[in-house]
Amino acid sequence: MGVYKSPIKYLSGKAMDIISTIDDAYLIIDDEGRVADFGPMDSAPEFPAGADVEDLSGSFVFPAFADPHTHIVYAGSREQEFVDKIHGLSYVEIAKRGGGILNSADRLHQTSEDELYETAMERLLRAVEGGTAAIEIKSGYGLSTEDELKMLRVIRRLKENAPIAVRANFLAAHAFPRNYANDHDGYVDLIVNEMLPEVAAQGLADFVDVFCDTGFFTVEQTARILEAGLKYGLKPKIHANELECSGGIQVGVEYGALSVDHLEHTGEEECEALMGSHTMPTLLPGAAFFLGMPYAPARRMIDFGLPVALASDCNPGSSPSISMKFILSLASIKMRMTPIEALNAATVNAATALGLAGEYGQICKGMKANIVITKPMPSFAYFAYSYTENLISRVIVNK
Repeated sequence: MGVYKSPIKYLSGKAMDIISTIDDAYLIIDDEGRVADFGPMDSAPEFPAGADVEDLSGSFVFPAFADPHTHIVYAGSREQEFVDKIHGLSYVEIAKRGGGILNSADRLHQTSEDELYETAMERLLRAVEGGTAAIEIKSGYGLSTEDELKMLRVIRRLKENAPIAVRANFLAAHAFPRNYANDHDGYVDLIVNEMLPEVAAQGLADFVDVFCDTGFFTVEQTARILEAGLKYGLKPKIHANELECSGGIQVGVEYGALSVDHLEHTGEEECEALMGSHTMPTLLPGAAFFLGMPYAPARRMIDFGLPVALASDCNPGSSPSISMKFILSLASIKMRMTPIEALNAATVNAATALGLAGEYGQICKGMKANIVITKPMPSFAYFAYSYTENLISRVIVNK
């Protein structure tokens, strides 16, 4: 499933519910870990003597996932906030009490780079076991020059040593630190004038990101940070419209953002802004599930003709899960995406949201073989339907 004669960039609208498949197929991976050939078994070539041949009868083989939005470098967990939510406190109320992102920033400040690296690598390897072959990792729990650089150095180590593709996202504009609680523009000055030049000088990031939403960064502050990032060659990405219609989608499109993420609050005006742009709407149903918030209107967006991508949003406060399989289930159960739409959103479209269009998220001759092999299933829909069952038999990744 997800096989193509030549690479594609992404799928939109009705095309998201279509996938190229071959029943009773063969797939050849060469010694360099690339797809050498595929097709129906009745036209399979004679395999050379000594070739490693596996019979996968009853299994499904499809492209490994791309996860274009994660925060897997963090210290400690935040289950007390989980209990606070059960007692009725909102995400915003917890943040005002010093929880949320500021809580994670405090813990990260006290944690060594080695410990951050070790725990993040454990999470990353769990992602690989769950079928992920490319991942984006954000900073944003530092909120000071020293600690943001510390996070990005950890991400660089992950990029160098992980068995999969890793992209680094500079997200100092994740929240306002306590010492800038009454001087938001002063913190933007710090990001633009001190942090960004140092991040660029050390080559620590691929993207720049901003949490553009009510109570966080304004459209004007977002535009200033994105513009500064572009001067250093950092492609924009945005957290937008999680809490309200914030204008984040529009400013993301204006500055050519690779993706705009969350989008729980998205109407026709926002869909119009995205239509015809090169910005990938990226939905994070794990956060909506965990926080009890409205889900992004995936069905409306796809019916409008847009592409959508899916991501785990793995983080300690609002989506403590790295399972892309569960994300596919949530997309189908809660956002009315068909299992095929969800697969395309988590593979080919997610790769585009990660800046890896045409390189990951599909099976194509000459491309690196990054694939998921399932246990025998009655149909592909069963993969999302059986939402807690471990259906992955094997994951093959080639960086």
